[in-house]
Amino acid sequence: MTERPRKRSLTLKGHRTSVSLEDDFWRAFTEIAKEDGRGINELAAEIDAARSLEVGLATAMRLFVLRRLRSRSGENAPMDRDQ
Repeated sequence: MTERPRKRSLTLKGHRTSVSLEDDFWRAFTEIAKEDGRGINELAAEIDAARSLEVGLATAMRLFVLRRLRSRSGENAPMDRDQ
């Protein structure tokens, strides 16, 4: 089953922006932010600052979620590659 991404609103460095993410990625992202004691805007800004210009914000967020979940399961997942 494929799920279409939905637009989500964020505020980064005082500016409103949006990213298109699937519900499962968005839920995982918000859960990670909560677990880390950070707001979603703060975490998204951190991801935004760390990504390369060739990688879109939504992609960087998906990779962040994937890597975090992999690290929890004990899989080897490089944290900084291609961001």
